[in-house]
Amino acid sequence: MPSKTSSTSDVKADVEPAGNPIDSYREHVAELLAPIVGISAVDIIPRLQTTLSQDKGDLMLAVPSLRIKGKSPGDLAVEWAGKSPKSNLVEHPVVSGTFLQFFYKPEPLMKNIIQTILRTKQAYGSIPQLGLKDPENPSLGKKSIIVEFSSPNIAKPFHAGHLRSTIIGGFIANLYETAGWNVIRMNYLGDWGRQYGLLANAYELYGDEEKLKADPIAHLFDIYVEINKVSAPEEEILKWKKEELKKAKESKSDTTALELEISTLEAESTNEKARKSFKRLEDGDPKALETWRRFRDLSIDKYKKTYARLNIHYDQFSGESQVEKFRMDAAAKRLKESGVSEDSEGAVVVDLTKDPKTKKLGKALVQKKDGSSLYLTRDIGEAVKRDEIYHFDKMIYVVAAQQDLHLAQLFKILELMGHDDVAKKCQHVNFGMVLGMSTRRGTVKFLDDILRDAADRMHSVMKGETEDQKENQNEKDLQRIKDKYSQLDDPVATADILGISAVMVQDMTGKRINNYTFDLMRMTSFEGDTGPYLQYAHARLCSITRKAQITDEELNSADLSLLKESHAVNLVRALSTWPEVVQTTLKTLEPITVLSYLFKMTHMLSSSYDVLQVVGSEPEIKKARMALYEAARQVLNNGMKLLGLTPLQRLVSAFW
Repeated sequence: MPSKTSSTSDVKADVEPAGNPIDSYREHVAELLAPIVGISAVDIIPRLQTTLSQDKGDLMLAVPSLRIKGKSPGDLAVEWAGKSPKSNLVEHPVVSGTFLQFFYKPEPLMKNIIQTILRTKQAYGSIPQLGLKDPENPSLGKKSIIVEFSSPNIAKPFHAGHLRSTIIGGFIANLYETAGWNVIRMNYLGDWGRQYGLLANAYELYGDEEKLKADPIAHLFDIYVEINKVSAPEEEILKWKKEELKKAKESKSDTTALELEISTLEAESTNEKARKSFKRLEDGDPKALETWRRFRDLSIDKYKKTYARLNIHYDQFSGESQVEKFRMDAAAKRLKESGVSEDSEGAVVVDLTKDPKTKKLGKALVQKKDGSSLYLTRDIGEAVKRDEIYHFDKMIYVVAAQQDLHLAQLFKILELMGHDDVAKKCQHVNFGMVLGMSTRRGTVKFLDDILRDAADRMHSVMKGETEDQKENQNEKDLQRIKDKYSQLDDPVATADILGISAVMVQDMTGKRINNYTFDLMRMTSFEGDTGPYLQYAHARLCSITRKAQITDEELNSADLSLLKESHAVNLVRALSTWPEVVQTTLKTLEPITVLSYLFKMTHMLSSSYDVLQVVGSEPEIKKARMALYEAARQVLNNGMKLLGLTPLQRLVSAFW
C-alpha cells in the first residue's frame, strides 16, 4: 500500500521529467498537495491533466477524481486552495467549481522550457523510456512493433486508399520511433494470384521493354487494361451461353453441341490461359518465376523512389507471394483439428455466428470448394510467421475501414485456433475514403500523378500564374511575386515539397475514420490551415534567424527573464505541452492531434511578430526573443517531421 505522502525519489519512478518537462511540474504540484489531501503524491500525479485552453490554467485537478469522502468536491477545492503553500514554480491554485487550476510562473517556465528545447533540439518531444520493455531495466532493450501500411497491388493503380494508408502508416511508424520503440515498417504487396498469370500473358502480347524500364507500374497497368479488354467480352459471351444452357436443360432440349461450344470457349479463353500461366508460376516454373520476379522487383524499385519523396522507407517489402504454402496448409489443418472450421457445401468456413459475442462477424470463408486458399488463410499464416521471425510486441495493420470485418475475423480466428498471444498484439488502424479525386489519367489514381498535379499547382502559385491570383492581385503584387520567385535556388524542388505537404496535410486534417473530399485548390492555398501554410510558418522563422545573425552561444546565454510580454509567456506555455501532445497521440494514433497543435502554435506565432520584434530591438531583448523563436522553430520542425513533412528553410513571404 502506498504511504499517505511520497518523497521526490518515490515519485520519479513513475514520471519521466527528462522526457516531458510537464512531468516535473506534475511532480511538484503533487508533492505540494499530498500532505494537504492526505494521499500519496504518486496517486495524485496521473490526475493532474493539461488543459485544453490556457485560460483554464496549465494543469488542472478534478477534485472528484481523488474520491475523498466527507465533504463536497467544491468545499474540498476551496479548502485545499486555502492551505496550499507558496511555490517557486506555480501560482496559487485557482478554484473553478470542483476543479483546481494551476498556472505556471512565467520566469522559471521560460528558462526551463526554452533552454530544454535549445539543448535537446530534435529530441524534444521524444520519450524513449516509453519504448523500453522494462523502464526499470533498460538492458532488456526496446519493444518491437510492426507497422504494415500502403500495400499496393503490383500492376494496378496506387489508389486513394493506398495513399491514405501510406500517409497514416508513415506517421504511426514515426510516432512509435519517437516513443523509443524498435519499428519495423512493412509493405505487404498484392503480388500473387491469377491476375499475374493474366499479366504475364499480357506482356507477351503487348509488352514493351523500354516502357517497362521507364515506368514499370504504369506500363504493367496499361497492358493489364488491354488484356482485360479481350477477356471481358469473352466472359460476357460465356455467361450468356451458360444461361442459354440452363434454359435448354430446363426445357429438356439436346445440349450436347452447346456444352461442347462452352467447353471449347472456356479452354481457349484468356482467363483459362491466365489460370494455366499462374499454375506454372505456383508450380515453380523457372521462366514464369523469372518474369514474375522481374515485374515485382521493377515495381518495388519504382515504389521506393515515390515513397522517398514522402519521407517513407520500408524495412521489409513482403507480400502475398511470401506466405509459404506449408504455412497456409498448417493454418487450415490447425483450424480443422481445433474444431474452429467446418465444411460447408464443399468449402471450409469458420462460423462465428454461433457465439453471441462474435455473431456480427458472420461466417468467414477460409478455403474454396476447389481447395484453393483465400486472403484470410494467407493472413493467418503471415501473422504467425511474423511472430516467429520478429517476436513483435505489437503489430498494427493500417488498412481502410472497408476491411474492418476482414481484420476482425482474422484476429478472432487467430485467437480461436490457439494463437491468442498473437491476436492480442494485433491492432487494426482504419480510415475513411477519399472522395472526388481525379488526375490527368482520368479515374486512374496513380500516386505520382496525384503528387505531380499538386506540385504543378504549387509551382503556378509561386509564379503568380493562377487564375485566382490574376483576378485578386494587382500588377505590382504579381510582379513582386515573380521577382521573389526568381531568387529561389530550386523552385521546382520547392514546388514539389509544397505539393507533397499539401496532399499529406489535407489527408491528416480530420479524424482518420472520416471521409474527405480531395480538393486541389483548397489544399494548395497558403491561406487557412494547409500544408503550404505550415511550410510558410517554418520558413518565416528560418528567415528571422538568418536576419538576426545570432550565434548558438548567444542564444544559450540569453536572459530569458526579459520575456515578459503575454505573447511570449503564452507561446512558451504552448511549447511546454509538445511532449504531452506526443504522448496523447500515442493513445489515439490520430495525426490531427499533432496537426491541430501545430496550427494553434503557428497562429500564436503569427500574432506575436509585431509585438515581439527581433530586428531593431535592444541587443539583450533581441537575443531573448530570438531564443524564443528558435525554440518555436525547433518544435514546429519536430512536429512537421513527425507528420512526415520536409520543413522548408526558404519560402519567400510574397507567396503568402
